[in-house]
Amino acid sequence: MGKKGDLTKRHIKEQAMTLFAEKGFKDVTMKDVCEAAGLSRGGLYLHYGSTGQIFADIIDDLMNAQKDEFSEKIGQGASAKEILLQVLERYKNEMMDTKGALSVAIYEFFSADDAKRDNALLRQYLKSRSMWKQLLEYGIDRKEFNDVDVDAVFDLIVFSYQGVRMYGTLMAIDEQTPERIISLIKTILLTNAEV
Repeated sequence: MGKKGDLTKRHIKEQAMTLFAEKGFKDVTMKDVCEAAGLSRGGLYLHYGSTGQIFADIIDDLMNAQKDEFSEKIGQGASAKEILLQVLERYKNEMMDTKGALSVAIYEFFSADDAKRDNALLRQYLKSRSMWKQLLEYGIDRKEFNDVDVDAVFDLIVFSYQGVRMYGTLMAIDEQTPERIISLIKTILLTNAEV
């Protein structure tokens, strides 16, 4: 596909992503995507045959875009505490961003039987676990983090983050909720518990 086709596909995915964030996966139709992208049905079907294909492409893009946030900084000898504080600040902000969250759409999409066979969500989870394990062990080795159960702390981080994002799309979340979660993670990890 040429440059124009690539730009069109990117435009389709951007518009569809907004729709999926607003409506979930199940309630978005190809007609909705046509209208949002300003394309005819033929123009849309030239690039995608279903909302499932569009959503799968969006998920693949998100996975590919998420570079290993930690390896490069660890390789440069950066402070584990500083890496942690930066990512936790971003997580706190994302937990309150209900407009851009795809949590409901992801749940709906990956709940379908055909999506379970090739579960990109599981691959993303395993990649994230590996990244966090690397950071946590790095911080423990440098004595910047307490000697913790790495798997338990990862579970706390990822499931708290994803849980707040999911619930935040369904109901109002008190701004203090992400703050309390982040504070607890810092208390568990940081050796001197000062932030």
